[in-house]
Parts: sequence; structure tokens; C-alpha cells
Amino acid sequence: MIRVNYFARYRELLGSEGETLQWEPSMASLRDLRGRLVNRGGPWMETLGQANLMCARNQELCSLDTPLCDGDDIAFFPPVTGG
Repeated sequence: MIRVNYFARYRELLGSEGETLQWEPSMASLRDLRGRLVNRGGPWMETLGQANLMCARNQELCSLDTPLCDGDDIAFFPPVTGG
């Protein structure tokens, strides 16, 4: 199983804190997972399809090319700005 968490604006736009998905070999990377979620269409495509998406695997920032494993905890969140 993979736990997927949505934070900040993503949580509001998707109407969900997160979900648990069954891990499959076809979800070899975060890019694959994001593709599966974006294919749901509607707010999923609009939110997670953005180029500036940030993500973390097991509480460490990572890229979409990061491999996934069964039991991973994934987070998607919008870019953070500071001043």
C-alpha cells in the first residue's frame, strides 16, 4: 500500500487529505503515480498536472523520478514561496 497525502491548497482543491492506494509494479516512480492520479481528470488534472508540483517520499523532498516502493508515504503540495 502507498499512502498519498495532499497538503495546503491541494487538499482544498481535491477535497481530500489523502488516500491509500494499492502499490503495483506499474507505479515504479512518483511520475507514474502522479500520472495515474491526473488521469482521473477534472480537479486532479488541474491540480496535480501542474509543472511546479512539489513532492516528498517518506518525508524527504524528492523529484518525480524518485522510485516508489510498497509502504511508501507520499506527499504532494504546491510550491512554497518566501520573502
